[in-house]
Order: sequence, then C-alpha cells, then structure tokens
Amino acid sequence: MSEYTTTLARRRTHVLASSYRTFYRRPVDIAAAHGVWLTDHDGHTYLDCYNNVPVIGHSHPRIAEAVDRELGRANTHTRYLSEPTVACAEQLLAHLPDTLDTMVFTNSGSEANDLALQVARFVTGRRGIIVTTNAYHGTTYLAQSVSPSLSGRRDTPGVAYVGVPGQDAADPAAEFADRTRAAVAELNAAGLDVAALLVDTTLTSDGIVTDPAGLLGGAAEVVRAAGGLVIADEVQAGFGRTGTWWGFTRHGMTPDLVTLGKPMGNGVPVAALVGRTDILDRYGARFRYFNTFAGSPAAAAAASAVLSVIEEDGLVEAAAATGILVRDALQAAADLLPGDNRVRGAGMMNGLDLAASPVDAADLAEDLRDHGVLVGTTGADGQTVKVRPPLVFGEPEVAVFRDRLLDVAGAYR
Repeated sequence: MSEYTTTLARRRTHVLASSYRTFYRRPVDIAAAHGVWLTDHDGHTYLDCYNNVPVIGHSHPRIAEAVDRELGRANTHTRYLSEPTVACAEQLLAHLPDTLDTMVFTNSGSEANDLALQVARFVTGRRGIIVTTNAYHGTTYLAQSVSPSLSGRRDTPGVAYVGVPGQDAADPAAEFADRTRAAVAELNAAGLDVAALLVDTTLTSDGIVTDPAGLLGGAAEVVRAAGGLVIADEVQAGFGRTGTWWGFTRHGMTPDLVTLGKPMGNGVPVAALVGRTDILDRYGARFRYFNTFAGSPAAAAAASAVLSVIEEDGLVEAAAATGILVRDALQAAADLLPGDNRVRGAGMMNGLDLAASPVDAADLAEDLRDHGVLVGTTGADGQTVKVRPPLVFGEPEVAVFRDRLLDVAGAYR
C-alpha cells in the first residue's frame, strides 16, 4: 500500500470501532468515483463490479443537482407537507403492483425490514419469523436477530431457518416450499405461529440463488395459508437489478410487504417499506411512525432522480441484456478454474460458485483487486464471487471485466 493509504488505515483503527471491516487485505482508498470507475489517491483506477448502492453510477449529476436544489430550498421532514416527498411516493408506487399501494419512508433497508417485522407481528398477532439459513436483513436490533449471516447464530427464539435447495435438486421450488412448511410446523410447535416469511428475493447472502424462476412462489403460498405475511426484501434485488423492476416478479408472487433500501437514493440515505393499505392502516391506527430524516425533500428528490434515470435510460432492460454478457464472462472463468464451478444469476446480480473448487473465492477477489477489478464474496461458506455492478455497466466495461477475470483465472490452472 502507498504511504497515504497505510497512514489513513492506521488513523482509522484508532478512531473507528473494530466492528467495522474493510474490503480486501490491502484496503482501497477512494479519492474519486464516476460512473463505474473508482480512483484512489495514487491515481490507480478500479472497475466497480460490486457496488449496487450507486445503481445509476457513482457521482451522478442528476442526484447532486436534485439534493442541492432541496437543501437550498427547504429540507424539512414529513410532519410538514412537501411536494418532492409526495411526488416521489407517487412515482415509486407506479412501478409496483396495484395492491402495494402505500408506503413509509425510512432511512435504510435495515429500518425498513425492522418496521416490516413490527407490522407483521402486530397485524397477525403472532411472533414467528421464517428466514433463510444465511440471510442478511440489516443491523438494527430486530433486523440483526433475523440475519444469521452476521453472527452465524441460528438459534434466535421465535425464528425458524430454511435452507436454500441446491441447484441440483429435482424440484427446487417444491423443496423450498416443503422446507418452509416444516419451519411453520416448528413455530407452531413452539406456540408462536408464523407472522411472516422475510426473504431476499435473490437470496444474495445464501450464495445468489436466482433460479429457477418461481423458486419462492410455493413458499409464499405456504406461509399465507398458515396465516402469515410475505415480506419481500428488495434491498439488493430491487430497482432493476434482476432485469425486472423487482426480484419478486420473477417468482410469480405479489408480497404483502416490500422493503427497499440501498439503491433507492444512489448513495443518499433513503429507503422505504411498501405494502397494502389495509395492513399499514391497521398498524397506523395503533402506532405512529415518524423519522426526522426519512422522506425529507432532499432524500425524496434523490430517489425521484434515481427512478427517472432508470426509466429514461432503460436501465432495467439494459441490466437484462448486459447480465447475459457478464454471466458469459463468468462461465469462461469457471471453465478455466479447477473444480466443478457454477455460474448463477439474473440481470446484474451474478455469482461464480467455487464451492467445489480448490480456489478460495476471497483469494480470487484479492487477485482481481490487484488487477483493478472490484468484486465481493458471499454465501455461507464465502465461496461465491459476487458480481453486482451499477446498472450503467455496459458492453465496454464487460469487455474489460472479462479480459482481467480470465487473466486472473488462467493463473490458477
């Protein structure tokens, strides 16, 4: 690392808690970011194949202009009437099924998931929650309790865990539904009954399991039949990531509640819980929800700008088309690397599963970092390479990604 980066890393350890983690053994310091490229203080550039938060690209001028306009006008909160806040909600709900017709602004996906669980437990009068075995749903107290990927714990009272079927399963959707049915029985036996199934619709932390289409539909029916609600966590899957506006669409289901986060403001803290009016009105008749910063005009303007750019630039359709090229590049690398490697994904949410390879996914990610490409890892064993770039990633960037990926993969032969 450069002297600058080494000094900055040392200063960081003196003031930031050890619960923080940095990416990569040699952390990357960011001096500038534009589109899909990051630049460090020494002028090295990195192709961003990981960050879904800047869904329309880093440092997008539409976001800067929208936020600046509202900060210079009147950035109040939702206890006052505000045109940008109402307009954002109208624009967002227009992209969701008609039954999902009302929303609550939050600051983060963690808060959205926390609130969704509170609503589900209140409305159903039940306590049991079903999640997948390596789920990640956030860092608030309640969201953390249903996020086994954070701690490895799978013994939280009131939570039942469902394993994701392997891709070699004869009928993954039926198997997932059967496992969900067993989780319902487990909660019933404990006297809790099921309040909700909370599921990331691309099963990102479980290793990015997007197929077959319809995988989650049967499980949703099982939970509804048992009296619970279905909560689709779209924090990572939403806003066109899968080549459709929402991940749940691919599974042929309409959730009762949907949680949104990360990409909604392209880096500005804004998120939401969307749901059926009858459900949220029942909760609202008993409880007030207010958050000083959630839904402020500046945050809402950022979210509206994100929606407009996705609409105007056809980024949902682009994600579907470019994702095919990304998976082709990953498959070429899978064929080069030793072991029975698998490629999974939809749109611009893709993974290279190295579970059956002697190659360590973290090592591969480090090697790519040294070649100027940033990716992540995921899955219970950490053996899935996660490729999840901003949606403005196009054919020229795929060509760079492919060349560097194959260069790295070839060194493992």
